[in-house]
Amino acid sequence: MRQNSDVLIVGSGVNSLATAVILQRAGLRVSVFEQASEPGGAVKSGAYTAPGFTHDWAAMNLSLFTGSPFFQEFGDMLTEAGLEFVPAQRCFASSFVDGRWLGIGNDAEANVSAIHAFANSDSETWRALSDEFPDQASHIFAILGSSFGFRAVAKNIWKLLRAKKLSGALDLGQFLASSPRAWLDETFTSPHVKSTLAAWGMHLDFAPDVAGGALFPYLEAMANQAFGMVIGKGGADTVTRALLKCIEAEGGTVTCDARVDRILIEQGRAVGVRLSDGSEHRAEKSVIANVAPKNLSALIGETEPHYDKGLKNFRHAPGTMMVHLAMEDLPDWGASDQLRDYAYVHLAPSMDQMARCYQQAVAGLLPQEPVVVVGQPTTIDPSRAPAGKHTLWLQVRMVPGEILGDAGGEITALDWQTAAEPMAQRALDIVEAHAPGTRAKIIAQRIVTPAELEADNPNLVGGDQICGSHHLSQHFIYRPMRGRTDGTTPIKDLYHTGAAVWPGAGTGVGPGYLLGKKLTS
Repeated sequence: MRQNSDVLIVGSGVNSLATAVILQRAGLRVSVFEQASEPGGAVKSGAYTAPGFTHDWAAMNLSLFTGSPFFQEFGDMLTEAGLEFVPAQRCFASSFVDGRWLGIGNDAEANVSAIHAFANSDSETWRALSDEFPDQASHIFAILGSSFGFRAVAKNIWKLLRAKKLSGALDLGQFLASSPRAWLDETFTSPHVKSTLAAWGMHLDFAPDVAGGALFPYLEAMANQAFGMVIGKGGADTVTRALLKCIEAEGGTVTCDARVDRILIEQGRAVGVRLSDGSEHRAEKSVIANVAPKNLSALIGETEPHYDKGLKNFRHAPGTMMVHLAMEDLPDWGASDQLRDYAYVHLAPSMDQMARCYQQAVAGLLPQEPVVVVGQPTTIDPSRAPAGKHTLWLQVRMVPGEILGDAGGEITALDWQTAAEPMAQRALDIVEAHAPGTRAKIIAQRIVTPAELEADNPNLVGGDQICGSHHLSQHFIYRPMRGRTDGTTPIKDLYHTGAAVWPGAGTGVGPGYLLGKKLTS
């Protein structure tokens, strides 16, 4: 057994890499093992369609990373290591089948004016929400950014009660438990405004009627207005590349094509890992696993009943299909040429349509009308394509990981290898309805199915890009299960991190940051 590291980390997602940076800055020797041929998990980029065109494999929006405590602490070091961002002032928009559209950027008055065109009362409500956001955000971000240890919870509750009194605290609690539809119906009158905001819930497994989902449309809208949006210069993998450089500069190692088959346990303590090639590596201090709960169970075997049951019962969200397009030009959006300037264009016409799409995917059916998220990164960062050319980043949400049928009654295939092309054409039909002539501009395409997403990164079970549902029964104090929000396990010196662990998914590396600080405090 090789004895070369203080800490061994299984998986090279950005949470793992963030933890490695923190540990190494504290003087620990770290080795990371990754089963894929390149590091980064879902945060990687490449020429997936044609030479000269750079696409983000899964994650594109890096706003959570730039706003994270990790970046606040280590941003200067990462910038020196080559990390670069490109800001987007026009953040997201929705195009509607009636020819109208609504876009939100970081110009508050422009947003008020745009919403006023749909309903004057909604523009007034928007202004009020904007005015309240700094105060609300301070409490919400305190909850989302802290551990769920007793002291942290008690501190946040005390601050909340002192600032908002009991009535205000209860109102915030009710909001955190509300579904997107409940909050949007209570807050706005225009169906177009509601749908524009509700589309963000579909990024995080929150269909309109799922309790606990109101927070995400609210935060995305208000935060984009307040701070704008950022993407990575040259690709989202600028984050991964900078993290790797920092790790290697401190003497750490990241080894790819190195699948871990077993976490070695001796006398109830994690002592190392065994790779698929039979080699064993020892950890002098701890082992960290950035893996989906079911995969962690396979690596460690049985431990204690409550923990084993929690790993087994951890639920994943429906899958996503990616369609990467190399383009002669951006789409000619029928609603307005201004839509070409937005980082994201959501094609999600109503909350009812989003609810149907979600239910069909959960039932194992290919949705008749999926939600299509159109990312236009080259309108912000032209370096991702040859001069005058563009890329499109399409997320088809939601889709089933395992196909049981087709809600549209047209696709007979029950395997993703066969169903991928007709499902991609269904998504492109939706794009074409909003931007006629888009197909004629396609130079090359690459479809990435839920099955391929999981094969590339086993954390994305069934193509679930957020590594686990964030519904209330599996969030906050229950992520990944009661008593384990801090990444501890029943095995001494074995820790769990990644999007399956509190505070959950996103590029903000919250789980990795909290664990790194815990292990160095």
